[in-house]
Amino acid sequence: MKRRLLILLSCLLAVVGPAVDAARPQAAARAPNRVDSDIAAFYASRGGRPLWIAGGRLKPEAEALLSALAFAGRNGFDPERYRAREIRQLAEKGRGGDKIALARAELDLSAGFVRYANDLRRGSSTLYAEPGLAPRPVAAPALLGGAAQPASLSDYLRRSLAMNPLYETLRAAYGRGASRLAPAQRQVVERNLERLRAIPADPAGRWILVDAGGARLWMIEGGRVAGSMRVIVGKPGMQTPVMAARLRYAILNPFWNMPPDLVRERAKRVLRSGPGFLSAERLQLLSDWGPAPHVLAPSRVDWRAVAAGRQYLRIRQLPGGANVMGAIKFMMPNDLGIYLHDFPDKSLFARADRHLSSGCVRLEDAQRLAGWLFGGGAPRPRGSAAEQQVSLPRPVPVYVVYLTAFPSGNAIAFRRDVYRRDDGPTVRHFAPQDPADRSGGARRPR
Repeated sequence: MKRRLLILLSCLLAVVGPAVDAARPQAAARAPNRVDSDIAAFYASRGGRPLWIAGGRLKPEAEALLSALAFAGRNGFDPERYRAREIRQLAEKGRGGDKIALARAELDLSAGFVRYANDLRRGSSTLYAEPGLAPRPVAAPALLGGAAQPASLSDYLRRSLAMNPLYETLRAAYGRGASRLAPAQRQVVERNLERLRAIPADPAGRWILVDAGGARLWMIEGGRVAGSMRVIVGKPGMQTPVMAARLRYAILNPFWNMPPDLVRERAKRVLRSGPGFLSAERLQLLSDWGPAPHVLAPSRVDWRAVAAGRQYLRIRQLPGGANVMGAIKFMMPNDLGIYLHDFPDKSLFARADRHLSSGCVRLEDAQRLAGWLFGGGAPRPRGSAAEQQVSLPRPVPVYVVYLTAFPSGNAIAFRRDVYRRDDGPTVRHFAPQDPADRSGGARRPR
């Protein structure tokens, strides 16, 4: 390995200065400790021509890259991981005529660039429902090869290191005020930056961001916020998970499948006062989670077993009236059965703490979201039939994050850690309790 690196150095030195004898002991002592084989192959493929050096010094674009590595702490990274200070020292020696130091700076800067660019693409644990939603790491040959193209190197570096707008804004605020934050608050900001790294720099032409921490939704189009609304998200015991999925269709006149905890509550109510309220609340008792379940009479249910949790009962609410799903729900197929939906009781959206649901996301203004998704007007149901499916013109990515620190003007605002996720790496979420729930949400109790 050491000899291969020295040979690579010799190739570089053939361009930046007099070639070095690879067998010379002092050259061996000053060679880099390690260079990735992909990086070595990249330089070998271009005959050892440097990428970052011209005229015996770093190019202006390389200086900008080195500055980004030196300030990597604004991302919560350790700048030493990218050897920024050492590269600077080597570059200074190179300006003084030390060609070996200059060649080492070239190799180390390429390694730092590859490592930093891919660190920016690694976020916290996020459940991606399908391929193409996560930030994609870029292999060294592709990343460096792009930088070697004749187009503007500065533009290429900007694109390669670009992040989503919310991340950029929080990082900038952190860079301005990190020295004024206590260590514990710095840790909170860095955890939130890690969460935001789970979102690509530009997910799509239009996408939706749901912040489960602040219980708010944003509609984003062309890099700008097209609209925002309050939402209701999972209670602490049934948390809305950190996830990403593609919203693909809406369901008009939806049923509401009651979650298990509320089924037990209804069973206790039947035991106290009888089943008369079931019809008043438009509730159906169903035999199973299949596509064609039988409707059960209340007399056929062992209500004591259901109330005690010994027996599971499927209850759903018919569309219309005070149906908990409201008039429309938006489906983004995923194994957790999470979706977005209308909600009839608008008074709950005025609460400061809106962590009230069983995990899904209730919308303050579902019709406004539908108008945006469908290009101007919300779809209308054809008659009163239940569960009418309408496909979106094109799928829209939805990213659900959990933020307890966020940019506010030029500063950083902090909010209560409702889900207690800032204390450790474990992210708890409400997972399906029944195999039938793993259907992408259509039969998920909420």
